Amino acid sequence: MLFSIVFYAWGERLFFLVMIASIVLNWVFGLLLDRFTARRSAQLVVALAVVVNLGLLGFYKYSGFFVEQFNLLSAPLGFTPVAFDAPHLPLGISFFTFHALSYVIDIYRHEAAAQRNPVDFALYISFFPQLVAGPIIRYHDIHTQLTERRTRFDFVVSGTERFVAGFGKKMLLANPLGEVTDSIFALSADQLSSSVAWLGIACYTLQIYLDFSAYSDMAIGLARVFGFDFLENFNYPYTSRSIQEFWRRWHISLSNWFRDYLYIPLGGNRVAEWRILLNLIIVFLVCGFWHGANWTFVVWGAIHGLFLVLERLGLGAVIAHLPSPVRYVYVMLVVMVAWVFFRADTVSDALTYLSAMVGRNSVTNDASLEQFVDPLVLISLAFGTIASMGTFTRLTADWRCRAGQTRGVLKPGLDTLVVGADGRLALLVRFSLLMLIAWFSAAQMASGTYNPFIYFRF
Repeated sequence: MLFSIVFYAWGERLFFLVMIASIVLNWVFGLLLDRFTARRSAQLVVALAVVVNLGLLGFYKYSGFFVEQFNLLSAPLGFTPVAFDAPHLPLGISFFTFHALSYVIDIYRHEAAAQRNPVDFALYISFFPQLVAGPIIRYHDIHTQLTERRTRFDFVVSGTERFVAGFGKKMLLANPLGEVTDSIFALSADQLSSSVAWLGIACYTLQIYLDFSAYSDMAIGLARVFGFDFLENFNYPYTSRSIQEFWRRWHISLSNWFRDYLYIPLGGNRVAEWRILLNLIIVFLVCGFWHGANWTFVVWGAIHGLFLVLERLGLGAVIAHLPSPVRYVYVMLVVMVAWVFFRADTVSDALTYLSAMVGRNSVTNDASLEQFVDPLVLISLAFGTIASMGTFTRLTADWRCRAGQTRGVLKPGLDTLVVGADGRLALLVRFSLLMLIAWFSAAQMASGTYNPFIYFRF
């Protein structure tokens, strides 16, 4: 806990006090919920906790946006614009706020007991591997591990392998693709040809998956080293055959959070069909807005919500009868169009980019593909595509021996590597590959200056 606080304060300086305030307030809310057994009193406490947490998030993340929208709406009426300097956005505030809400709601629902030890609770909120970019850990999934975990050698081994694989995915694949993405999205409309626009969104589609899943790999790996067993956050979403399946595979911890704490309280699937469709739209509008204070994120969420509604209304049944490649193309087209809004600075920029993708913009000084494509980019595209399809799973899969053997058993994960009677050769090859990945990744980090983490700003 101490080193997690130091880790956060190192990057955020005095703004680490925002997280400390969240820790103290929500620990007190938990104790109050544990003390007040009357339903009315508990409802008041949890309502206060939700207001405080969302108020904290709203002030730091959305106050500037709301003031800007107010000024835009009031200017035609002759009002003087409100002068307001948006506050600094503390790293990971969306994540630790959702952790805090999970804590108080789980206690209110009696899915877990209040954490009386302030150090254990502070560790849940501030645990450094997942602090600034997730995954989002629901309290009821981890509350027993805060006090009963133990360090295990097999967890240390598999956690280290998982961290190295994520490190390589980030440094060797996501970063080169990100540089191409940034260069193409920075082009003016008259430079953006259709082929270049498709290259840009293809690179971004791979970059955001490789970048974010890499952070989750590293967080899950580090957590294992310390004895924690986090749930998976990605399950190769680009292999999906419907948008519904995509959201079972993409950012699983966020999907589960919105399902448990928003969709089900709104009625879930237990209400009339029109309410179910409305609930889906609400959840994905909120999901989009959670990602950032910009209309582009709201549109991104609306696109996904719309296609989930359409699939529930019958599109899903139609798609289910189509050949698998067609279903795959359908999902990737929807996802890539939505990613344009996610990446663009404004809705207008996104629409201009989409126009370029379909060849409807006026190009007078178009950039050539050769300007952006070099051997490194081609290699990153190829290996990034392979990685997004799950081919590299065996580099980090938990392994077990065949029937009749007693050594080498690890807990099952998303995949399991089966080794023969003498699996040392397979494991030696895997170890060698991971060492090479670690070496080249460290070299790339030491020599490079381009090293963004996409989800830091969310």
